Amino acid sequence: MPRAFAEITFTPSVKAAQQRYGSRQANRSFETATARQQELTQAETEFIEGMDGFFQASVGETGWPYVQFRGGPPGFLKVLDARTIGFADFRGNLQYVSVGNLDADGRVALILVNHADPGRLKIWGRARVIDRAVDPDLVRSLQVPGYAGRAERAIVIGVEAFDWNCPQHITPRFTEAEIREMTASMVAELAALRKRAAGGTDPGMP
Repeated sequence: MPRAFAEITFTPSVKAAQQRYGSRQANRSFETATARQQELTQAETEFIEGMDGFFQASVGETGWPYVQFRGGPPGFLKVLDARTIGFADFRGNLQYVSVGNLDADGRVALILVNHADPGRLKIWGRARVIDRAVDPDLVRSLQVPGYAGRAERAIVIGVEAFDWNCPQHITPRFTEAEIREMTASMVAELAALRKRAAGGTDPGMP
């Protein structure tokens, strides 16, 4: 039984490309694997709920893909169960390209990237757009406490497949909070040295 993502993505043209570039044999293992990779485990859950942003691809009725960056505080993308994720759709530029695309075709692909500890997770799913007026309790449950963004609707995605992607070409980047944490001891030591240089004392310094 193949991995679910291989069933979705390994089309005849993709297999032909793999054959042409010499990777067809190596990729056959995904088509004979025993694990389907459709149900999110603790590892995927922790990764997903630690993200402060991801890229979402949808397809319009013209056949053109549209990729949108969705961002928010860590945890704004929530795992609702092993086959479902969701997030509050905050008010943006009012173009509603993604929302319109999803109304016509709910298929989406997500890419989540951790730049600080290189890792990349790909998710394929079917999305539903649920307006606040239809299910205010659901939208409220996905709202991030203390976040100023106005949630207009919920996007709920049924997970069809996921796959961990090779992280070797991810450029390391760090958020302001991560940099503060990494440099906290140096900042404290510098403050103590400045205090000593100014004639004060710091019991924490030798």
